[in-house]
Amino acid sequence: MIFLSKGGEDPYINDFAKGCGASPVSTDDFIYEDSVEPIVLRGILKKKIIRQCWKDNRDFFYMDTGYFGNEVSKQNPNGWKYYHRIVKNNLQHERIINRPSDRFARFGKKINPWKTSGTKILIACPDEKPCKFYDEDLDAWLEHTISKIKSNTDRPIEIRKREKNRMKRTVEKPFLEALNDDVFALVTYNSNAAVESIFHGIPAFVTAPVHAAKPVCRTDLKKIETPYYADNDLRHAWACHLAYGQFHINEIRSGIAKELMDFE
Repeated sequence: MIFLSKGGEDPYINDFAKGCGASPVSTDDFIYEDSVEPIVLRGILKKKIIRQCWKDNRDFFYMDTGYFGNEVSKQNPNGWKYYHRIVKNNLQHERIINRPSDRFARFGKKINPWKTSGTKILIACPDEKPCKFYDEDLDAWLEHTISKIKSNTDRPIEIRKREKNRMKRTVEKPFLEALNDDVFALVTYNSNAAVESIFHGIPAFVTAPVHAAKPVCRTDLKKIETPYYADNDLRHAWACHLAYGQFHINEIRSGIAKELMDFE
């Protein structure tokens, strides 16, 4: 595999290469046409390479932030990004594959009962990076989303814009506080907020072309008044699958991630 490291200095790619017994290749030296091996890359702005891989049916492994374990908790009081997802030929783990429960169990993470008493719709605005990948204008998406919601419900709408500073976003203004404030359903584009919302017992709607939460949420805003309340067995299977698609940085460095990867 070719471990493509931005300027040769991407610490996560470099650690993954080390764990796989390989050496990273700097983006400064990489020429797509000079190789056919699978490419390991990180970050959604590698748009040109990812789309070329799709066009050529060339395998790639995409790395990005994990789905859980990076939130503020007793084990991670500062909300550091310890966990990273690795996905074969896509940006998200979008379908459920049956997995053991051991990895998910280690998090001690609860799947809360569904809450149905909330009144308002919470819109979690995405980052601009995924919008650019999908050629989506953020302001236009927000305007269209609000219009679509208002066409199908009279519920009040609250907009939570993404705080660029991670410390403010995760510690000073934690997302769970917003979810606890009388929310009936969450709407987002591709934000991990949908994953957190479903764990917390608030149903979600996602509108991006791919999203890890799709198996347990809805995508059609016409159904905003009738969210999908996936049963507990399905949510647990979904959580176990995600736990097998993300890895602690120490697992990436040590080679455990490579041993566990069997993505179809």
